[in-house]
Amino acid sequence: MTVTATSVDRPDQLEPTPAPSRGTRLRRLVPAATAALSGVLLYVSFPPRPLWWLAMPAFALLGWVLRGRGWKAALGLGYLFGLGFLLPLLVWTGVEVGPGPWLALVVIEAVFVALVGVGVAAVSRLPGWPVWAAALWTAGEAARARAPFGGFPWGKIAFGQADGVFLPLAAVGGTPVLGFAVVLCGFGLYEAVRLALQWRHTREVRRSAAALALLSVAVPVVAAVAARPLVSDKAENGTVTVAAIQGNVPRLGLDFNAQRRAVLDYHARETLRLAAEVKAGNVTRPDFVLWPENSSDIDPFANPDAAAVIEDAAKAIGVPISVGGVVERDGKLYNEQILWDPVKGPTQTYDKRQVQPFGEYLPLRSLIGAINSEWTSMVRQDFSRGGKPGVFDVGGTEVGLATCYEAAFDWAVRDTVTHGAQLISVPSNNATFDRSEMTYQQLAMSRVRAVEHSRTVTVPVTSGVSAIIMPDGRITQKTGMFVADSLVQKVPLRSSETPATRMGILPEIALVLVAAGGLAWAIGAGVRGRRAQA
Repeated sequence: MTVTATSVDRPDQLEPTPAPSRGTRLRRLVPAATAALSGVLLYVSFPPRPLWWLAMPAFALLGWVLRGRGWKAALGLGYLFGLGFLLPLLVWTGVEVGPGPWLALVVIEAVFVALVGVGVAAVSRLPGWPVWAAALWTAGEAARARAPFGGFPWGKIAFGQADGVFLPLAAVGGTPVLGFAVVLCGFGLYEAVRLALQWRHTREVRRSAAALALLSVAVPVVAAVAARPLVSDKAENGTVTVAAIQGNVPRLGLDFNAQRRAVLDYHARETLRLAAEVKAGNVTRPDFVLWPENSSDIDPFANPDAAAVIEDAAKAIGVPISVGGVVERDGKLYNEQILWDPVKGPTQTYDKRQVQPFGEYLPLRSLIGAINSEWTSMVRQDFSRGGKPGVFDVGGTEVGLATCYEAAFDWAVRDTVTHGAQLISVPSNNATFDRSEMTYQQLAMSRVRAVEHSRTVTVPVTSGVSAIIMPDGRITQKTGMFVADSLVQKVPLRSSETPATRMGILPEIALVLVAAGGLAWAIGAGVRGRRAQA
């Protein structure tokens, strides 16, 4: 039998596929643009703006662009969301060192968000998918807080909620539960809108799906209201009068410490001014004074002149001073808090445990040096880590210490409370970040920590913003930026532990297991579906 090819069988006779129209191309860009812009919307919800509620529509839009997507599309869309969120949020990391480190940090951190996007897309067709999706976001934050190089928790959703109605949930289960509630509410909002639109067009919606969507929105709000009794600023162990000193710096930027003696002198000068006000009867004498991180970058143990300046300030004010120093001991460098008594001199110390990569130590030093030798010169010697929780006994008052970067890490704040801290101090140095949003973002973290552990939190900073925060998260006093000032206030001491303090990491583990269960269910359902089709 002879077979004759027709014109249809000849490849050269096939009609070319028409190119997609301009409208079609634009429609294809809508999900990508929405993912990036919803990330920006999430950034706008963070301090210094009190627009915490924008986090919900941001996650609602993310749910819309990810629902039902394949893994490749979800990976890209999740990455765009991460870039939209983290690029503006972390721009302060490049204020003095240029855009290279900032962009590198964002590129790496956005990968975690992209992987979460894949997971959200996978669970998006499961019953009650907002729960699985919100748990996956929490799992992503847990991973970001641990890797690489010890983790980088900056940008946790909880840290954008210091002014929000969900804040009491920090006392229930810490930052994981607070963040989970916000994300759940956002995804639930999208699902409720989606089902409402479906009802409008088809008049058919499963009651169970509608109920789960409404519960996803309502339960976090109701839980936050129910948690309000856990938030209190009542004194349980009396009160103390605390002073936080902001001495200011002679110049902005990385070279602020080129005049290290001037920074020390500035803080001593502000303490002497406060001592004069106390002597004149204008200000109540504090029970102790808190100086910020790096207030004495000259090692007072090795330099008698620096020790003399601190000692004079302590004797003038007549109470112990917690001094932030850079100390070299046995050939190792430490970021250290030193309790300096006006009579006994230095009595207690705390060495910072969570040191900052690329700021206080340089990972992959040889590789980075080969790329850019200037970066290695910025961190000539790595700081060593301390090994014990920071709690100073100051005249019978237990003061917990979480130095600057440590405030972002759940464990570094919690274990000061479990070791007896009745109030918490977060001495910080923001002089290297100019007038960026960094100081406000860090201040919001301290507000969340105050509610999480029901403790007064003091934030003495070299150049602003210093603050005193009540156990209910309210800021009662704060300074301006790049001014010399002091804050003196009677604050409550508390010893009871919130559920978040008692449970520690357990809520986070539970949410990670929920995320893993949802992902396993989604993968199993996908495998069964493909087998059925085959």
